[in-house]
This record gives sequence, structure tokens and C-alpha cells, in this order.
Amino acid sequence: MTRPRRSPLALLAALLLAGGATLAPAPAGAAAPAPEAFRASGYADVLDLHGTPTAALPSDDNNTNRINVFADQGAWHAYSLPKAGDPGAYGGFSGPLYIAQEYPWWLSASFSRIRLTEDGHTLDLAAGGAPRFTSLPGRLVQSYDLGRGLRLTLTLRFATNRSALIRAEVRNTGTTPRALGAEWTGSLLRPDKAPMRDAPSLAATANGVGVDLAKVRETWDYLTDGTERFEITHAKPVRTTVDGDSYRTKTTAPVTLAPGSAHHFDWTESYTFTAEERASESRRVRAVLARPQAYTSATDARWRGYVARVIRGVPADRRRTAVKCLQTLVTNWRSAAGELKHDGITPSISYKWFTGGLWAWDTWKQAVGTARFDPALATSQLRSMFHWQITADSKTRPQDAGMIPDVVFYNDPERGGGNWNERNSKPPLASWAVWKVFRKSGDRTFLREMYPKLAAYQAWWYRNRDHDRDGLAEYGATVDPANDSAEERRLAAAWESGMDNAPRFDADLGTSVVANHAADGTLLGYSLTQESVDLNAYLALDQAYLARIAKALGKSSDAKHWQQRADATHTAVRRQMYDPDGGWFHDIDLSTGTRLTSRGRGVEGAVPLWTGTASRAQARAVRARLTDPAEFATTVPFPTVAKSSPYFDAKDYWRGPVWLDQAYFALGGLRRYGYGNDADALTDRLLANASGLSGNGPVMENYNPLTGGALNSPNFSWSAALLLPLLSRSDHSR
Repeated sequence: MTRPRRSPLALLAALLLAGGATLAPAPAGAAAPAPEAFRASGYADVLDLHGTPTAALPSDDNNTNRINVFADQGAWHAYSLPKAGDPGAYGGFSGPLYIAQEYPWWLSASFSRIRLTEDGHTLDLAAGGAPRFTSLPGRLVQSYDLGRGLRLTLTLRFATNRSALIRAEVRNTGTTPRALGAEWTGSLLRPDKAPMRDAPSLAATANGVGVDLAKVRETWDYLTDGTERFEITHAKPVRTTVDGDSYRTKTTAPVTLAPGSAHHFDWTESYTFTAEERASESRRVRAVLARPQAYTSATDARWRGYVARVIRGVPADRRRTAVKCLQTLVTNWRSAAGELKHDGITPSISYKWFTGGLWAWDTWKQAVGTARFDPALATSQLRSMFHWQITADSKTRPQDAGMIPDVVFYNDPERGGGNWNERNSKPPLASWAVWKVFRKSGDRTFLREMYPKLAAYQAWWYRNRDHDRDGLAEYGATVDPANDSAEERRLAAAWESGMDNAPRFDADLGTSVVANHAADGTLLGYSLTQESVDLNAYLALDQAYLARIAKALGKSSDAKHWQQRADATHTAVRRQMYDPDGGWFHDIDLSTGTRLTSRGRGVEGAVPLWTGTASRAQARAVRARLTDPAEFATTVPFPTVAKSSPYFDAKDYWRGPVWLDQAYFALGGLRRYGYGNDADALTDRLLANASGLSGNGPVMENYNPLTGGALNSPNFSWSAALLLPLLSRSDHSR
């Protein structure tokens, strides 16, 4: 078994662990590069992180938080920077934004704002001019000139998966000693509505201040168990007084700064869910505050490694976008909590419904992107979904043995969670993801662990989703209380495709469902009345990767079996799903085998190029459609429905907007069949015209193909993950 060498960062983490604290593990495979490789000034403010909340509820009418935030290490709270020209926000970081198990809320406009005092007077933080607020990879920085030879720098990093470390450096650049005191103030932003309005309660502690959250079980808005706590802990002795929803913390003694010297005020801001977490984090916080420089150095080294890896092979003019993708993925990283048993990456901290859960096919794509800079995190992501793979001894759905649920959240249904979903699965890209992560990590133990689970997932598709047992599967729905009508089953089946409202799943175009039974009559689930081209191309690719995995594990007979399966599936798709008259791949009617060409061309018809399913002649015809401005070569290329289709809608989710995973598949398919020049030109067009990618706007869930306008959720993880290989024009299909 091949194992990567331990990096200096990993050794430092081990030393600190021996002292009772932990750091995030170093990415496998390489030591952090030298500081000059970081070029931090070149990656300042790749994403606009400025803004101050005015209400506890972060969502607008579209359930979206328009203030971009920063988190790290899998923490469940996040921060932003104030805006210049907003003196009321000076001295503190915006927030925190905390996740009430599954939903984001602002705790404060700025819960911990520092003030410096001298001779009983509060010093003006902007006396020497306008402050500077900057985000850099792995940290937020504020710089103040207080005049008369005093400078204040605030830096926020995450020291653990539950605590941010803030260091306030006060430097005396003058010629006389200065005796300074420090104090901190903050107030709660209470939710407007009960019962969440009454959840937070403020209390002084021996070392700072804490906020306890009462138990609230509002399924669709706010979920706490009454054990959650946000707590500030200062390294030096302080006294805190509380007045209603506000507090004031003061140092117990002044600090004297000699000319040319500096002093650090250090504190942590921790958010924990349970009493056990709180006790454990208290020990880690003591270690962090005892050796803050060790933690800041380790964090900076980790981020230098991250940046060096994501910009490798990326042209200079695209590197800021690569770092923005990195920052997006890390901010959406959530560490194990509740029913999420491994670290994973959520779709977006900025969208109400995407904050506290992990989706299956999001995970497959996100792991591939994350493996480029942190293979260990990518491995954990995959485990996060496979932990919940249905087993044969399941008490609720033994017929679904091998299935991966659509989405898992902090709360499962028994805990009152409404977002958890087992009424369908998601497209089978897991073997592709496992192989890609293995190629970065070299971890054969992980490969051996995943192999039987991947095989079981394959078996489930053909047992539960191949209605006529002809080797071509259908998307469908499970036997689930939520799937209590034909319409609900059709909806769940559309969700299973990941292309929720694509025209090919419209009921008024003839899509319905049929029941699937085992030989003994057991109801196994339901299938759409069509065999889908993308699903079967994915299955063929999955089988081919299972062959690679089996070969890497020395299972030669298994490898031969899986390759034969892959060849057969490729052949079936190539022969039955390609329309020679239109030069495109289509779903086919389950009962007649007729290609469903009247539903128009969807981008799923390009997937057989990415998977290597298409013949050369078929690929040539598909290429003509992909490069035609009247079809898929729009202002931002690869709308989910061809521009020529009567069902095309540039703004309606899967009926026209450009999703970057589908662009990734289409571009990879073009490259696979030798159309690299076309892929380069279309990649350039996409990157130039998709709103915000080349500036400091967020990476979006999808884009208007005609205007490039940003659509739906900002800071979207799978877009960021698959942009990374697109930026380097590499690694698209294999």
C-alpha cells in the first residue's frame, strides 16, 4: 500500500495534538510550499466579503443571503468584513452567521467589536484615515491607523472546526510609551418571530461572554436542541457585564507599549452543538490561546498548500478565479455533527435550503474538485454519503439495499428533520469520484473500503430501476411514505435525475411511472416510463471505473466482469439512444423503444461523449450541435435545453440555464474525441461571459445562457469544484 509522506504541517499538528489540541490535517501528498508561492497580495478579495447584517434572518425573498461569508476547517459559523465608510461596524467582524443545525442565522451585526482606551478616553479607530478591510486565503484582515503612532490590525482565522481565533495586534510606531486598555462590545440580533426570537440568551463568563440557544424545533426554519452555545474566550484576564442583549468586556489591567513594540490581544469565538463538544472544545481553546502563533502559522501553511495546488497548471489570468473556487469550497465545508458522521461539503452556505445537508451527486462532483487541494477532505466527503448507504438489514427499506439516499442532513426523520430525503437517489457517478480521489491520495485502503459499496450501488440500480430487465435503467422513486401518488413518484424520479424540472420529465409530454417488483412480488420501487441516456451513460462509466478499481486491488476476474458490463452498456446506449437524423442522443420510451425526439434536445445528450460511449461518427454529429450558436454554443455555452427547443427558458432552472457540471461534461466530451480547439474556445467564452467569474462576484449555481446573468444560489460548491479543472483545461474525462 502506498502512503504519502507526512508533511511538516502534519507533524506540527501531531505535536499540538499531544498537547490536547487539534489542527486540520494537512492535505495528503506534499508539504506546504514556501511563502513566496502564496503571493497573497495577488489573491486579496477574490470574493467580495464586505457587508454588515441588519436582521437575524439572512435570507431575502429568494431564501438567499446576499452577504458572502468566510469559514474554514468545517466550522458551523462564518464571518464577513465591514464595508469601508461604515464606522459603526469598525473594530469587529460581521456576524457570526451560525447554522441552527440546518438553517443559517445572523447572531449579531458584529458580536465582538474592540475598542482601545487611553487615559479614560476611547481612541478613534479611523483617526489616521480610512481603515482597510481585506480577505486573503484563509483569513480576514482589518487594518486601522489610530494616529499619533498607533496601528491596530485584526486578523481572523479558524483554529479548529469549532473555533475562530482572532488576534488584535496593537503596534506603537511612535517615540513615547503608551498605556492602553482594551474593551469589547456586542449585541444580539434577535429573530423577529417566536419561538426563535427567544432562543438566544446572553451571559457573562469568567473569560468572556456566551450565548446559549434554547430548544426550538421549527422544522422548516430553526432547529436547536437547547445545548448549542456560542462563546468568546479571552487569553488574558477580563471582566464582562451584560445589559439585556448587549455586553461589555474589559481587560483587568492596562498594557504599556514601548516605542517600536507590539502587543497581541487574542480570543477565540466558538460555536458548539452539544455539552460534549463544548467540553472538548474548551480544552482545545486553552491550547490555542496558549500557543496562538503556532496555530496561525499552521493555518497559513495549510492555505499556502491549498493555493499552490489549485493554481497549478492554471494560466496566470485565471488564478484568482481558481482561488475563489477554493474559498467557496472551504467555506461550504461542514465538519461532522449530528447525523453527518464525516466531514463533507454542502452546496452553499448562502442559500437557506442548502446549508445543513449533503447531497449525493453534489458530493461526487465536489470530491473530484476538492481532491485537487485536499485529498483527505475529498475522501471524507465520499464517506459522508456512503455512511448512509442502505443495507439489507434496514428496518425501513431492505428492498433498497445498496442505494445512496438523495440527501442527508444534521437531523434524520426520527429527530424531526424534514430535509432528509430517501424517496430517490441521484445519478451514479460515485465510482468515477472514488477513482479520481484515489488518484490524488494513493490510498488503497480507501479504495478497498469503497469497492464493495460501489458494487452494491450498481446492483441496486439494475435490481430496482431496470423495469424490463433489458440492461438499460430508468430514473425512479423508492417505496417511501412521501411517494404516495403517481405524481409524487414522477416528481421524485425527476429529482433522482438531478435535472428536476427538465422538459423530458414533464407529465404533459407523456412522462409517468410504473411499478417495479421482485420475482416474489415484493414492490421494489418505481421507474419512469423512459430509459434515460445520461443515466445509462453514467452507469457505463461507473462500470468502467469499477473495472479500474478492481484491477488496482488485484481482482482481475472482477475487473474483466466490470469491463464487459461497461462495454455492453456503452453498446446499448450507442445503438438504441442515438438519433441519426437529428445527430443527438435521447431518452427512449420504455415500452416501445422509440427515441423521444419530440421533447427536444437536452444537454444530457452530450454525456455519451464525456463517458466515451459515442462512436466517432456520433461524436462528430453531436459536436456540430454543441458548437452551433442556435443550439448549445450560446453566450454562455451549454444551456440545459437547446436554444432551438420550444421548451427553452433561459431562466428556469433545468429548462435553459447553464449548469457548470453539464458544461464540464460537454467540454470533456469534446476533448475526448479530439475537438480540443472547440473546447478551448467554448471554455474561454464561458469564463469570460458568466457573471462574476472574472471579478469578485460569487460562483453561482447556474447562469443565463443568453446574457451570462447570475441565477439562483451564490457560492455554489459543485460549480466551484468543476471550474477548477476547467480553468486548467485538464482532467475532463478520465
